[in-house]
Amino acid sequence: MVGCVSVLKDEVRTTGIWKIMKTSTVLALSAAIGALAGLRTFAAPAVLSQAAKRRYGSRRRNRLKSFATSRLANSLTSMAASELVYDKLSSTPSRLDAVPLAARLVSGALCGAAVCFSAGEPIGKGAVLGGIGAIAGAYAGYHLRQRLDENLPDVAVALIEDAIAIGGSVAVVSAL
Repeated sequence: MVGCVSVLKDEVRTTGIWKIMKTSTVLALSAAIGALAGLRTFAAPAVLSQAAKRRYGSRRRNRLKSFATSRLANSLTSMAASELVYDKLSSTPSRLDAVPLAARLVSGALCGAAVCFSAGEPIGKGAVLGGIGAIAGAYAGYHLRQRLDENLPDVAVALIEDAIAIGGSVAVVSAL
């Protein structure tokens, strides 16, 4: 039957237009999008919002309706683009300072919650995993960047990090 959903124990099946994932997969994606938000605060929410806008548009039964608005998607994309430029400036504070780290935590938590919500899972779990992922991503990104800066120009390392944040966010959103 077209449009029906079948889930057998740990098996995932797609029929028609619906896709149901295992809870563990959804939670892993929530943590992953959080870790990517730890690299770039606005990249993950911008990609998530743009994807929601393109995928769902103004459908009435859209779980990510608030993320799917053109205004929010375009604002987040502008902020993400500004962050990509700002990150390259020498005056940019460390991502591990209180305010940038808190912003990454909030971004990761919101994105993790949105991933869980879009898959019909509890948003609290997604928020916690997204927030933890963001802190882990911020610390991992910081230490990896410090190590790579020894052998590569800082701008090159920053561009690699940009590509990981954006490409990883696209990969996570594509898996939904």
